Amino acid sequence: MEESSQGSFVTTINEEYETICWGCGLNLVLPSYAPVFKCGWCGAITNQNPVRLETRNFGLRRFRDRCFVVILAVFMLFVICGGIWAAFPVVFSISLACGIFHSVTAVSLAISTLSTFILVAFKCAGKPIDIVYGTHPGVGSGALNNYTFCHHCSKPKSPRTHHCRTCGMCVLDMDHHCPFIGNCVGAGNHKNFIAFLISAVISTIYAAVMCVYTLIHILPPLENQAAYASDMAHANSLSVLRVVKNITLAYIANAIFVSVRGLVLVYLFVASFSVAIGLSVLLWQQLSYIYEGKTYLSHLSSQGSEEDGEKSCGNLLKFFGCPLLIERYLPTIRNLRKRHKT
Repeated sequence: MEESSQGSFVTTINEEYETICWGCGLNLVLPSYAPVFKCGWCGAITNQNPVRLETRNFGLRRFRDRCFVVILAVFMLFVICGGIWAAFPVVFSISLACGIFHSVTAVSLAISTLSTFILVAFKCAGKPIDIVYGTHPGVGSGALNNYTFCHHCSKPKSPRTHHCRTCGMCVLDMDHHCPFIGNCVGAGNHKNFIAFLISAVISTIYAAVMCVYTLIHILPPLENQAAYASDMAHANSLSVLRVVKNITLAYIANAIFVSVRGLVLVYLFVASFSVAIGLSVLLWQQLSYIYEGKTYLSHLSSQGSEEDGEKSCGNLLKFFGCPLLIERYLPTIRNLRKRHKT
C-alpha cells in the first residue's frame, strides 16, 4: 500500500486466474484474465471465447458447389464437342496433315484438362496430421507450438491449417475454397489446381485460335479484297485504322451468310477468349503467392502488417518438386534490384 502526494492511498491487487491448457492438460495460473493465451510448456494457443462459424447454410453451399461443378464440366464438354463438330471438318478439308496435327493436339489438351479437373475436384485437399494432445506425459515441450483447437472438428489445428465452413473440415495449408471445383485448394491438391489452370489456359487459347483460323476459311470472300490490300500497303497510321474499320464492317456485313457452323465458332471464340483471360489472371495470382511463400489466406492475414515472406524462385521450385540446384540459374527479383542499384 502506497501513499500519494494528495494524502490518498493506492492499493495494488493482484488477481490470478486458473485455467487449463487444452494441449497438455496442465493447470495454468494467469496474472489476469485473458481470452487468448499461450501455454508455456507445449506452446498451444487457447481461445476461451471462440468464434462459432455459421453452419445453417451448409447444405445450400454444397448444392451451389455441385451446380458450379456441373456447369464447368458441361462447358468444357461443349467446347470440346462443339470444336470437333465445327472446326475439324474444315481443318481436314485444308490438308490431311493439318487435320491430324490439330486432332492430336486437341485430344491431348482435352485429356489433360479433364483429368486435372477431376483430380483437383475429387482429391482430398489436405488432411491435417493427427497429433497427441491433452495429456502432459504424452505432449513434449513445444510439441504444439502455435497450435489452436478447432471446436468444429474437435482436434488440434496447425498454424497453416484453416477450417472450411463449406467442406466442413480442416484443410492443411488451405489456399481458398473454389466453388467451381466444389473443393478446397490445399496441400493435397494445390499442384493439381495449378496444373489444371495451366492446361485450361493453354486449351482455351488454342480453341480461340482454332476458331479464328476456321472462320477465315469458311467466311465468304470480301469484295474488293485487292483494293483493301493495296490501301493497307500505302496507308499511314490514321489511314490504317480507317482501312481496318472498313474491313471489319465488311466482315460483319458478310456475317449474315455465315452458317450454323460459323455461329458456333463465333460463340466458342468469345467464350474461350473470355475464360482464357480470367484463368490467366488467376494463374498469375497463384504463382505470385507461391513465389512469396504464401497462400491466399495467409496473404489476407498478413495485410497491414510488416511481415514479408522470403520471395525467391526456390519457393516455386520447392512447390513443383524441382531440384533446388536449378535456383542458382534463376536470379531472384531482389538480386536483380541489387544489381540495378549498384
